Amino acid sequence: MDVAQVEGDEEFRQELRSFLERHRPDKAPKDSAGRLAWQRAWFATLSDHGYAAPAWPKAWGGMELPLTQQLVYHEEMTLAGTPGHPAGNSSIVGPTIIVHGTDAQRERFMKPMIRCDELWAQAWSEPNAGSDLPALATRAVRDGDHYVVTGQKIWSTRAQICDWAFALVRTGTPESRQNGLTYLLVDLRTPGIEVRSIRDMTGSSHFSEIFFDEARVPVANRVGEEHGGWRIARTSMGHERSTSHLAADVRYRRILAELTEVVRRAGLAGDPLVRQRLARLNTDIRLLRVNGTRVLSNVLQTGEPGPSASISRLYHSLFEQRLHEFAVDVLGLHGLLDPRDPHSVERGRWVYGFLVTRASTIGAGTAEIQRNTIAERVLGLPHDPAGPGGPDPTPPA
Repeated sequence: MDVAQVEGDEEFRQELRSFLERHRPDKAPKDSAGRLAWQRAWFATLSDHGYAAPAWPKAWGGMELPLTQQLVYHEEMTLAGTPGHPAGNSSIVGPTIIVHGTDAQRERFMKPMIRCDELWAQAWSEPNAGSDLPALATRAVRDGDHYVVTGQKIWSTRAQICDWAFALVRTGTPESRQNGLTYLLVDLRTPGIEVRSIRDMTGSSHFSEIFFDEARVPVANRVGEEHGGWRIARTSMGHERSTSHLAADVRYRRILAELTEVVRRAGLAGDPLVRQRLARLNTDIRLLRVNGTRVLSNVLQTGEPGPSASISRLYHSLFEQRLHEFAVDVLGLHGLLDPRDPHSVERGRWVYGFLVTRASTIGAGTAEIQRNTIAERVLGLPHDPAGPGGPDPTPPA
């Protein structure tokens, strides 16, 4: 199951470590605006020195690394504790534009995306079309060289700080379901578009609603053919659920070590039930690594992550919840404190994580959707004709 190191991997690792020693960013600012600027500056530094977008073609500003060096890249960035992307949807829409977009679209969007000069939101889910995405109702009517878009999107991650969105809209009849969807790239500064933040139970605003009131989107911003958006969206979802988690075990080994120290300080290191739960979490991390390797093997063989990416996505989300449920249990009464409470442990990081991960089994495809994909495409069970995608879903690209 392991992916063998190939010639050049170790040299690349040392080269990357040398770069990180010279350019590692300072400590993150505490205020949200300062943190956003800090994150954007880091990705601009990566791009300007040729260390951004490890999988993307060099022609569009990426590194075009072989798969084993992509894994080295993610591992070293994780070990160095470098800033995360301020709006990670670039890793979803970028590969989609590379595969399905036009040269003009790649020329216009890729390099500003890589530098974080422009941030992207996802505009798919709607109040009445979340898990059943083919039921979405936001309309796009062709009017000359533009589509006139009217409708509402919801649960768009960090859309309030983004410049652009990749949207699925209905260009066919409501009965056409997935066969009547079109994939558009939308400038969120367009007249007729309003973005409203949604305050969640952490006290923050990770998500937003996007309202379209006869907003005009150029036809030139359509990816692929009209009514062909479902197939393109499946490409996006495949990338969302695959390589982004390949180095997750590196990060979680560090987090588990930090949580083990919390256990020691709480005087629970000798408790057999606590030790058993720690062992389970350690096993989870090893399984994340094994399945991540399986996904990587699929990409090496076929160029696509395949349905095993759904296994990774489901297991990852369940693990995140188990990890933070355990952390809150260890904290005892301190686990009831709001993250902003001055008496919270480690500035409330574990409680905050517990609250945030309530959504882990919803985002990027619900746990139920992932289980359906695993059942049908990994285990070979019959397709559910009443499920999302209808009786004859288009296979993933």
